[in-house]
Amino acid sequence: MILLRNLAVSRGPHELFSGVSLTIERGWRVGLVGANGSGKSSLLALLAGELASDAGDCEIQPGTRLARVEQEAPALERIVLDYLLDADRELRAAQGEIAAAEASGDGEAIAHAHERHAHAGGYTAAARAQALLAGLGFAPGDAARAVREFSGGYRMRLNLARALIAPSDLLLLDEPTNHLDLDTILWLEGWLRAYEGTIIVVSHDRDFLDRVCDRTLAILPGGVVRLYDGGYSRFEQARAVELEQQYAAAARQDREIRRITAFVERFRAKATKARQAQSRLKRLERMARVAPVVAADAYHFQFEEPERQPERIVALHDVAAGYDGRPVLSGVELALTSADRVAVIGANGNGKTTLIKLLAGELAPLAGERIEARDLVIGYFAQHQVELLRADETPLAMMTRLYRGEREQALRDFLGRFGFAGERAERPIGPLSGGEKSRLALAALIKRRPNLLLLDEPTNHLDLEMRRSLAIALQSYSGALVIVSHDRSLLAACADRILVVADGRVREFDGDLDDYRQLRLKEGRAVREAAPRSSRKDERRAEAEARAGLKQRLRPLEKQLAAIEAQLATLAKEIGSIRSALADPALYANPDKDKVAELSKAEARLAEALAHAEEDWLHASARLEALRAEDPAS
Repeated sequence: MILLRNLAVSRGPHELFSGVSLTIERGWRVGLVGANGSGKSSLLALLAGELASDAGDCEIQPGTRLARVEQEAPALERIVLDYLLDADRELRAAQGEIAAAEASGDGEAIAHAHERHAHAGGYTAAARAQALLAGLGFAPGDAARAVREFSGGYRMRLNLARALIAPSDLLLLDEPTNHLDLDTILWLEGWLRAYEGTIIVVSHDRDFLDRVCDRTLAILPGGVVRLYDGGYSRFEQARAVELEQQYAAAARQDREIRRITAFVERFRAKATKARQAQSRLKRLERMARVAPVVAADAYHFQFEEPERQPERIVALHDVAAGYDGRPVLSGVELALTSADRVAVIGANGNGKTTLIKLLAGELAPLAGERIEARDLVIGYFAQHQVELLRADETPLAMMTRLYRGEREQALRDFLGRFGFAGERAERPIGPLSGGEKSRLALAALIKRRPNLLLLDEPTNHLDLEMRRSLAIALQSYSGALVIVSHDRSLLAACADRILVVADGRVREFDGDLDDYRQLRLKEGRAVREAAPRSSRKDERRAEAEARAGLKQRLRPLEKQLAAIEAQLATLAKEIGSIRSALADPALYANPDKDKVAELSKAEARLAEALAHAEEDWLHASARLEALRAEDPAS
């Protein structure tokens, strides 16, 4: 389906990858992985035809329908349902054809237009759009609201829905889970697993990649692009084996090079060994060098021991919390101890961030009581933490401002552990990538040595390797931890208690994340199974609409068929009269050659017209019978 031949792509003076030759077959589900800045988004843009290669070819099978999530989410006045259906160009073209045909009054054109509309799924389009909206976390009435009424995150969900509703053979997804909560990610996994086309997806969620993808396309250090069988976990295992083998091969070759070099240097000047020395020197020159294993930048987060660790950290008793006097949460009962490691999950907008702010003391209770330990030191990472960094400040200047009295060298050493060593500590923060800014914000938080760590979506800008480093660091953190994240791998690695925020309440879930996933899938199946019993009225309405649409498509054909039958009757009558005249003996008693010739020509003309009309009748009858066979009541 996709053929890359000796492909090379650069960004400015920097070459992202080159010499890429591989094939992606129809129906494959490919996870595209690599470090931030390695060229994943550029490769997707190339496949979408938005970017030209610097060398080589990128061929996609002709006729392939491609869908991609748009990165812009404008605040439009258009209602949500229309915004989604606009992505289905074939549907909109069919609807336009119906309008043009009805305006012209051409019965056959109207029939053709309705047939095209049916083939485009026009009678189920609204239902499919509603199902996508429900799966992506929208309320039932949201389809009639204007796009501009939704937040940026929910408008990105609408863009995802547009990509999913558009008929496609190739689906390109760049970080589709970024604006989704855990429940919605589980729904999206199920949808993508049922998708019949080819998927290429960029994601930093290893669980999502493992569940959706059957192959991994990796952009490796040095611009090498390689295709692996299996999801991300299998890729990691295969890559570890490769690196181990490469390291061993490089070490063996290095020993051989040293041995040959020592022989040449020792015996080059001796006449008896000169020829052997030259032979070995040529062998050394011809040797294909094994690339040494270069470790990728690894940032090993490490939380230092809190100075004090009280046993009871924070307690909430019958707390209500919200904004402008309106509660988002109520009746919250929660007690955190130093040993607690809590994952907070639930749909977006249900109050997860409200709970974190409440625990952090940034939001005062509307009712109830919040009690905190005397020696409490909170490390709070908010979703908007990156946006609060000062663009004109340097990492070193920021740390100096936050930790006055610390020696500059101590701060430099600390920043170096997070990838801001040497002159990188003195570059402005503004141009840093999202991942670098997140790393810096985490560094500032870790320096506080908190005994309560509150993390609200800390991985949004972190790649897979950085997420792994954070998970390892959190496993060794000795304080209390409360984390909100849709990264199941991170939650499973560092949390042993789950709180679900839903319907204005906070409740503890008895089980782990896999149990929660199974529960959500079971609930989804129950809803689907109950739907036929609970939505008979909707089904009857859909059947009635289908029958009405069918009647609308039948009507012009029935009129056309009636007109043809009337024409056949007229022609048969006329040709019968002429044949009677030609058979009359009186015509030949006093022969009138001109009259006989005129009647013969008229008979031939009418016979030809009759044959054409009969052919039209057969064609219209066949189409009418085919359409009547679509009637669900037949």
